[in-house]
Amino acid sequence: MKKYSILLIIAFIGLFGCKDYLDLEPTNKISADDLFATEEGMQAFLANLYFQTPIEDFNWQAWYYQSFNFRSNNAGLFPITFTDEAINSEYDATNGGDWQFFWWDPGYRLNKDINMFFDVIPTLSLDDDAKDKLYGEACFLRAYTYFELAKLYGGVPIITKIGNPDDESTLYIPRSTEKETWDFILATLDTAIVKLGDDNTDKRRANKWVALALKSRVALHAASVAKYWDRAPLSGEAVDKKLVGGMTQADAQRYYESCIDASQRLIDSKEFALYMPAPANRDEAAENYRQMFKDPDIAPEEVIFIRGYTLQEHGHAFQLWGETNQTKESWPFAGRFNPLIEFVDQYETYSNPGHSAPVITTTDGDYNNYEGYNSSRNYLEFDNPLDIFADKDARLKASVILPMSNWKGQKIIIQGGIIKTDGTAIIEGAGQETVDGTTYYSFGAANPNLYSGFLHAATHTRSGFLVRKFLDEDFHPVAIWASCTSDWIEFRYAEILLNYIEAVAESGQGDASKAEQYLNDIRHRAGHTTNIPLTIENVQRERRVELAFENKRIWDLIRRREYHTEFNNRDRHALVPIFDIRSKKYIFVRQKVTGTNTWTFPERYYYKPIGGITTNRLIQNPQY
Repeated sequence: MKKYSILLIIAFIGLFGCKDYLDLEPTNKISADDLFATEEGMQAFLANLYFQTPIEDFNWQAWYYQSFNFRSNNAGLFPITFTDEAINSEYDATNGGDWQFFWWDPGYRLNKDINMFFDVIPTLSLDDDAKDKLYGEACFLRAYTYFELAKLYGGVPIITKIGNPDDESTLYIPRSTEKETWDFILATLDTAIVKLGDDNTDKRRANKWVALALKSRVALHAASVAKYWDRAPLSGEAVDKKLVGGMTQADAQRYYESCIDASQRLIDSKEFALYMPAPANRDEAAENYRQMFKDPDIAPEEVIFIRGYTLQEHGHAFQLWGETNQTKESWPFAGRFNPLIEFVDQYETYSNPGHSAPVITTTDGDYNNYEGYNSSRNYLEFDNPLDIFADKDARLKASVILPMSNWKGQKIIIQGGIIKTDGTAIIEGAGQETVDGTTYYSFGAANPNLYSGFLHAATHTRSGFLVRKFLDEDFHPVAIWASCTSDWIEFRYAEILLNYIEAVAESGQGDASKAEQYLNDIRHRAGHTTNIPLTIENVQRERRVELAFENKRIWDLIRRREYHTEFNNRDRHALVPIFDIRSKKYIFVRQKVTGTNTWTFPERYYYKPIGGITTNRLIQNPQY
């Protein structure tokens, strides 16, 4: 019997016990010859490839140079805090110079391993069907790897064989054009779709439907870049040689067609459906939606592909960073994900469907005033702070911890000030007043451990909101990094519907009546009863609320070339609840998040710099 490392034995147990291929730790403890000498070794190598796959899940850290399996202290700087969805409670997270996505070397190391796997498959003692399935998985993994490279760098070297050190031509492969790179990825996925089986029982391993889901996402991304390149045109040698850009509107139409086709094939398969599509009421709609992300296993009809986590200390830290200050228990940090009021504004109301519904705080209805509290303004008053959100789309309640809402059996106190009986306002500062034997505190309670907002501490929200989506009310935080084991949904049916809807709306191809139906099916799942028309604006709003915090917004801004216009000397804003002691009611103030700077996204950031160009002989991307 060969002597395998302990890590490999653990991997074998995971592979052949529960088959959770994405739950495994990688190993490089034994030689390649030994590894491929057995079925078990081959499967362990495949598990390692899945582990390295650039899935942008709970462990994806944009701040830490495009790390996909980061398990240490990342300060809660998850991708949502680099967008208009949320802000970090401690850091401004607007230093775009550090937001470089250095994934060139890791990407090509993974590609080398995938190429090795391609070479090994024909030598395995397996029947042709089994080899075809492995070949299909290798194609899927190759496409996934190049998708990440293309998103970051544009056209890249397409390397499908292990280089020969004695043949320089196999070592210095020039960059393909961006169009050639996208076409290569889609063609690779077409092969994967043909080779892979359609068994949908294992949600943690690629099959035909997973490959179609990736093709839907890839084609939409390529189509958007082709269509909207001119919103942020660049110049230089890489542009002249079409290594970035260089695609036409005809290319955009072709990619939209590919997205529509892949999405429709998956939809027509009847393998998938929306989870709980017809809730009895809005509360049920909110709870159904929340539960799906707490435990994806309850929604096999919607879930297409999962990255699973099973081992504490080899999991992730999303809930640790996301817990409220009041419920963080022995974990020393919390409250890092603070949704912005402009994100909350995106959610529709049931009384005015088909439109974003900014939170109105004053009688004049001016929601663009972010100057902070002004005693001369007439503020709307509320006995219960939750009343200001009462008519909002149920997905808001499911995704965001709102001021004074309940979480883990506690009222989460998010309050930013008081107005004293003499009219003096204390906003985001310590203060109190005792009236008729009752003491009112500016932060809503006497002790910082008893409230969760506006203390100007890293553990308290500074936007007025906290994230609820993905969090488990039964989870007890402990002071152990990466101790969260909730699973990540990488592909789900609602995204495929949204991809189809957007591709139809943008291209005029496909079936517009179906696209409109799919749009309203998603909204009906959220408790809406009034249908809205198919428009690009409605599609984009629906993507923002349905896919909130799922690391999609960052790429929607990039692929549609909207980042530099959305973030052009931009401030990010908070909603501050204030208790007026005189009326014993709450008012709300819209203002800039305290302690933050404006943020501008330079156009060159749509492509990232390629490292090592002095040795790899590649042409650098524009303006680096």
